[in-house]
Amino acid sequence: MSTLWVLLILFLYLASLFLVALWGEGRGRTLAQSAHAYAFSLAVYATAWTFFGSVGRAATEGMGFLSIYLGPTLVLLLWPLLHGRLLQLARTHRLTSWADFLFLRYGPGPLGSLVAGFLVVGLLPYLALQLKAIAQGFLFLSGGRAPLVDVALPTALLLALFAILFGTRHLDPSEKHPGLVLAVAFESWVKLLAFLLVGGVVLWQLGNPFPQAQEDPRLRPLLLPHEGLSGHLAWVSLVLLSGLAFLFLPRQFHVSVVENANPHHLRLAAWLFPLYLLLINLPVVPLALWGRLLLPQENPDLYVLALPLRFASPGLALLAFLGGVSAATAMVIVESLALSILISNHLLSPLLLRRKALGSLLVGRRISILLVMLLAYLYFRLAGEAYALVAMGLISFVAVAQLAPASLLGLFWRGATPQGALAGLLGGMLVWAYTLFLPALARSGWLPPSFLEGPHPLLHPEGLLGIQGLDPVTHGFLASLGVNLALAVGVSLFTRKGRIPVGRTGELTELTALVERVLGPEVGKAFREEALGLTGPQAVALAESWLSASLGPATARLLLLSATREAPE
Repeated sequence: MSTLWVLLILFLYLASLFLVALWGEGRGRTLAQSAHAYAFSLAVYATAWTFFGSVGRAATEGMGFLSIYLGPTLVLLLWPLLHGRLLQLARTHRLTSWADFLFLRYGPGPLGSLVAGFLVVGLLPYLALQLKAIAQGFLFLSGGRAPLVDVALPTALLLALFAILFGTRHLDPSEKHPGLVLAVAFESWVKLLAFLLVGGVVLWQLGNPFPQAQEDPRLRPLLLPHEGLSGHLAWVSLVLLSGLAFLFLPRQFHVSVVENANPHHLRLAAWLFPLYLLLINLPVVPLALWGRLLLPQENPDLYVLALPLRFASPGLALLAFLGGVSAATAMVIVESLALSILISNHLLSPLLLRRKALGSLLVGRRISILLVMLLAYLYFRLAGEAYALVAMGLISFVAVAQLAPASLLGLFWRGATPQGALAGLLGGMLVWAYTLFLPALARSGWLPPSFLEGPHPLLHPEGLLGIQGLDPVTHGFLASLGVNLALAVGVSLFTRKGRIPVGRTGELTELTALVERVLGPEVGKAFREEALGLTGPQAVALAESWLSASLGPATARLLLLSATREAPE
């Protein structure tokens, strides 16, 4: 297939996303803020990992790929308890991320900045995965022999431009972005229909692969559940890991909480999203089996493209490529936007406040999106070609799961302390880096191979304390989360809760002037109208929530010190 033709189709598709988003900002706003658009926007969870990587994983490891989708499905059973409570907190305090919640729950400290910096590093493999999927698919269809990076950089820059145009028009990140939501929902439809069509045509052309697979001794194990303690442990670990990732991925928080226009939309999403996951996984095993039977020498991650070409259907292969592109681009756009909000609210904003340059915060947020994309591209260059798609994604999943102990304990246990949360996060992060992130760099040649042996048999990066028989991801996940949880609970039990902050009060005129000076006259006017009739402490709390959404909670609290005073007891 012509390289120019594939490139033209790729950029025409990306251009169509701009048109869909523009329509969502205008005449399509009602549709963009509907319950169905909200439910389908949650399918940003299904990335290029789902479209290409699940087939590759099923072709090599069998039914284990299903655990990645069983976790989110089980989490949805807890939505009335967990997500409803989170939505209420987010609306009251205008939260934009889990880092904001940690600041709200544990008070001022390094937690927010630590989480922001760690998530940027931890999610680089996941973002790089999407760039790799697009580059792999492009080169496969075009017959290119150049390095994988050829098309990745311009694609990354275009997606950064999209996120900047439709996600950072205004300073307040808690505002709704209907164009962005509609574009993500549109891409959810594209990848679902493309995947089902590819699977249906392959089955129609080639028939049922299961009888042949059952007779082939190489493929029969793929149809059986994992055996032994290590197999069961890996399955349960991946279910738990994927459930935690669904809860704590920044992009999932953004689409499910920040972009939620109506809490009642959760009812539809609670059953429609699991149905979506079921449908998009139906073709995985048949495609994996036919790939193993007919294309044993091909890269399993590319079976979705290779099988249509096997029976001379380049149009279907091109549709499959666009489905994979839609899966990758939706994730990259929302994740880069969510990470830029984390960076600006918890890293940039305090720095700009010291330099009295808060006016440039919106520019800083836009630069953050570009920086995140360039870092993902750099990781792709350094380590992306040494790993399969799913392996890269799982490294990021384990990183995101480190937020779980501090966040869930903070939601449901009053005894959790800032010291415990900080100790747990630091411990989990260090173990994650030692057992997963640094070994990935070592396998890519950027660290000495001797690193994989460890300084001592008990300190083997992929077998701490001499543990053997676990795959690296299961080992890294259980070790890092175990250390994290143990430290969070243990330190909390032996430390006192932080001093209850003294309430503050202020005059409405001064608070309005502060909001207007920082966020603009229109926002100041809206704040004054909403704050009329509130008591002094209530008006201060409202001002803090408005400022926190745009500047981050730490900066908002510092600014309010100049316009408030301690409330009398």
